[in-house]
Amino acid sequence: MSTVAIIGAGVAGIEAAHVLASNGIKVKLFEKGASALKNIQDKAFLFPNFQSAQEIVTELSAKLLSDNIETFYETEIINLGNSQNSWVLTDKSGHEYVAQAVLVSTGYKVFDASRKEELGYGIYKGVITSLDMENMIRYDKIVNAVNSQPRNIVFLQCVGSRDEKVGNHYCSKLCCVTAVKQAIEVKKRLPQCQVSVFYMDLRMWGQGFEEMYRQAQEQYKINFVRGRISESASTFDGRLQIKSEDTLLGLPLKMTADLLVLMVGMEPSTGTTDLGKKCNICGEYGFIESLNPHIADNKTAIEGLYVAGTAKRPMTVQDCINDGRSAAVTIQDSLRTKNQSSNAD
Repeated sequence: MSTVAIIGAGVAGIEAAHVLASNGIKVKLFEKGASALKNIQDKAFLFPNFQSAQEIVTELSAKLLSDNIETFYETEIINLGNSQNSWVLTDKSGHEYVAQAVLVSTGYKVFDASRKEELGYGIYKGVITSLDMENMIRYDKIVNAVNSQPRNIVFLQCVGSRDEKVGNHYCSKLCCVTAVKQAIEVKKRLPQCQVSVFYMDLRMWGQGFEEMYRQAQEQYKINFVRGRISESASTFDGRLQIKSEDTLLGLPLKMTADLLVLMVGMEPSTGTTDLGKKCNICGEYGFIESLNPHIADNKTAIEGLYVAGTAKRPMTVQDCINDGRSAAVTIQDSLRTKNQSSNAD
């Protein structure tokens, strides 16, 4: 029986493992963290239906309950080698594992907002990231720098994405809709709070997303400002002075807020970039490059080595689930072809 090694127990990795195991293929699933699905566990609700992220975690985790799936937590794979039609994976402790195919689903990390010093993250308590806001929403405790109820909250799009200064020219795909979702969640809890979203342009590309954007304006009275924030500074009472420009009106804008929420984009995880470089499959910005984005998006330039999920590019949860399934089918077909060829010989 063939064995497939999957590196990374995120959404795509788990979905691929489930599909492969359901079709009688043994799976060794490696995760460097102590648990799976870290990038969903720190979320509150998922768009567009505002489903609890914990419900998704529970459903996906249940897919690992298979005799054909062996999980290895706190096991970081640092090297891959191909020998005699098999792959040898080496972890940080020097242990080796053998598989007939390898799927890299090592995921992403969020942009470190402290790299944008002018915005004040890590300097002023009132400047937080979208992940910080997710935790506030999740535990129903939205507070400002002095631990009181905020009167004015500003969301800023494209922090770490579409930014030449930090070297990330690409769109992170999720920030626009996440800001709208979080702004609505804030207004549900704090109806009297004034909420503004600063954007370059809004990319509401998914089914139901444009409707949610209209709902944010019409039902929740959220203010959308086309403009960039140039800097923020703390005031004597713990609030934030924000300098910006309304690019539609062409006028400078100054306002005071209790919270500035930085919508941080996706970057490849350290494991993604490291393995990509070692295997010579590293593409632009450190993501892993697929063989062909149209017809071989789960394959890499190296036979037997596959990729899925946000190890390739920013994706939604739905994208990752579908891509994990696609990767499993691709691997299964390749293994079948290889076995048929071996039997013919």
